[in-house]
Amino acid sequence: MKKYYLHNGIESSGPFDLAELQMKQIKATTPVWFSGMPDWKTAGEIEELKPVLQIAPPPFNPIPSIPKKIEMELEEEEIEEEIEEKKPKILGLKKSTFYLISFLLVLLIGTFFLNFLEENRSAQLEEQNAKTERENRQYQLQQKEIEEQKKQIEEQERLEAERIAKERKETINKRLSEIQIKQIENQTFLEEAKNELTRASQFQFFRTADEKDKEINAIQADISRLKKDIESLENERNQLSLELERMQSQKN
Repeated sequence: MKKYYLHNGIESSGPFDLAELQMKQIKATTPVWFSGMPDWKTAGEIEELKPVLQIAPPPFNPIPSIPKKIEMELEEEEIEEEIEEKKPKILGLKKSTFYLISFLLVLLIGTFFLNFLEENRSAQLEEQNAKTERENRQYQLQQKEIEEQKKQIEEQERLEAERIAKERKETINKRLSEIQIKQIENQTFLEEAKNELTRASQFQFFRTADEKDKEINAIQADISRLKKDIESLENERNQLSLELERMQSQKN
């Protein structure tokens, strides 16, 4: 519902609805303002207020013969009007009227200025919000790119690790095959050396005791070396087998 403000020449009052205005008994000359009006108007200029205006009676036509008392009162009014006209004016307006208009202009300019500041502040806030939203979108895109790069790096590292593990597995299997062959060869040489030691210990013709001892010592030295080689190869085979088992468990 539309609300109206009234002005008595000094200060404004309101807001009032139509029922309240009717109780105020406003006249056609009463200044009125409501939201949406650029400036104050008299109540008689506003169409929807005409039904609530107080109807003033027409001016009284005095009888031709004016009593002396009334005549004196008229003369006093004329004197007062002359005095009023002689009072100092500003830009052709009474001081009170000039001050009222000035006050309304200041009020109007202040309202316009405040609206301008509010609109400017709203525009700044909208720009700041838009900037923040753009920065958030850019940050999210950067984070997404970083995550994608991390995934690519992790995938490359995984593939590289698989490649290294595969090569290591092939190297271990190749070395295990070599160890197996070497163990078979050393075991064969060990058996031959043991047989040769038995023969050297039993054979006594055409040799001195010193020659026999030297031959036996040399064969025993070969046997000790072969046993160490066999033991070393066995340890290496066990270590490589354990490494293969760990690689297989990590893969699973």
